[in-house]
Amino acid sequence: MNTEMNTDQIAAAVVTAIENIKGQDIVVLDVSKQSALFERMIIASAESTRQTKAIAHNVQVELKALGVPDQGIEGLTSGEWVLLDLGSIVVHIMQPAVRQYYDLEALWSAAADQRNRRTS
Repeated sequence: MNTEMNTDQIAAAVVTAIENIKGQDIVVLDVSKQSALFERMIIASAESTRQTKAIAHNVQVELKALGVPDQGIEGLTSGEWVLLDLGSIVVHIMQPAVRQYYDLEALWSAAADQRNRRTS
């Protein structure tokens, strides 16, 4: 990972790469208190499998150009839900029906609420 860029800068670059391919409903979640594996989760919607794959590819290309190669990618075969592992950031690019079904935003928000209740 590029040591010159911090997590927030990488997240901003990911958001830009998603926006460049017309990704929609982009959400950046700070999950650093819920996960020891990564600090941010970025979730975006794409209208087709082709767009989902194109967004994932653009994120890979743009981040690699900045010195931040991905550590893995899953879901390119079906294209309904593509996950990119960027180390401190995990990117989910999903078609709207899949995103609504799994509702990762609510799942991770519930985890944060549970953690906050335990520490209060």
